[in-house]
Amino acid sequence: MANRHLHLIIRAETRNTPSDPNWVHGWLTQMVTDIGMKILQGPITTYLDVPGNRGVTGVVIIETSHIALHVWDESDPGLLQLDVYTCSDLDPNVVLDKIREFDPVKLEYKYLDRETCLTEIPV
Repeated sequence: MANRHLHLIIRAETRNTPSDPNWVHGWLTQMVTDIGMKILQGPITTYLDVPGNRGVTGVVIIETSHIALHVWDESDPGLLQLDVYTCSDLDPNVVLDKIREFDPVKLEYKYLDRETCLTEIPV
């Protein structure tokens, strides 16, 4: 395993915005498999039902760091924020392909090498 510090940060406005924490639990579990990582704990998912801040949050601790997903489903389109951080290799295209399940109308991301500074990596 490489000793890296890679961080993929995604912001997506979505039409198919998830609102079921059980579904997000399965999605995060599959994400870990798809990127070739191993789960240490979780996923932990919950739905917050507070006006103005409604949505699902899910986190999973992986062998090489973590994945965190935050979703707000009140607006149309919905908003999804995802962080994938690893000290191993990561193919960002696998993660970006999984985000397409949410039918994004806007998709922005940064892929960073955080080994010694915040260096943006082209995808």
